[in-house]
Amino acid sequence: MTEQETRVLVADDEEAIRRLLHASLAAHGYSVHEASTGQQTVEEVRGKHPHVIILDLGLPDLSGTEVTRCLREWTQIPIIILSVRGEESEKIAALDAGADDYLTKPFGPGELLARIRAALRRAVTGEADSVLVSGALTVDLGRREVRLSGRLVSLTPIEYDLLNAFVRHAGKVLTHRQIVREVWGGVHYDDALHLLRVNISNLRNKLEDDRTRPALIITEPGVGYRLRSDS
Repeated sequence: MTEQETRVLVADDEEAIRRLLHASLAAHGYSVHEASTGQQTVEEVRGKHPHVIILDLGLPDLSGTEVTRCLREWTQIPIIILSVRGEESEKIAALDAGADDYLTKPFGPGELLARIRAALRRAVTGEADSVLVSGALTVDLGRREVRLSGRLVSLTPIEYDLLNAFVRHAGKVLTHRQIVREVWGGVHYDDALHLLRVNISNLRNKLEDDRTRPALIITEPGVGYRLRSDS
């Protein structure tokens, strides 16, 4: 999919933000549509079928979380949330509701463009790719093999399940609650959160060159984690 073929819906109640994003995205060849309310966002998605949605959390009629939950009932179009730092809890709720990524205001246009490209790649390739490459790390889900610089890495079952979840959502922010739900299922969230942190630490010990400055499993403060992907 080329940028010239790509439709982006910008949903924000601030006209200045919409103008800024419209100009920046159009300059890179994207076809840009706009919405200023939650209801209008849903209508634009139904009518314009955008490839990516840039969604502000603070819409006047419906919250970004409500819009995300509504859209996820019938579409998997990538949703990138816009958030201010003071709305971290809402940002987490939107991700749990099905948003794919988020940006904190203020943000740079270069970062937004990179997030859009990543979202489009995931939409095209899907999350069923059996092999992920990120730097020296290669994960083959079909063979259940994890290699670092070609060397097989031994993981515990929980460590592998955790890495499996990251690989299937590579490049996407996963909240703590999403990870716990995927890896531990019905375990009480507070108990599993401690297990998550322990196993993240163990994975970093095995996969990172420097576990104190992780380059593969990236912490999103207060939200969750993201696995960097080169594939």
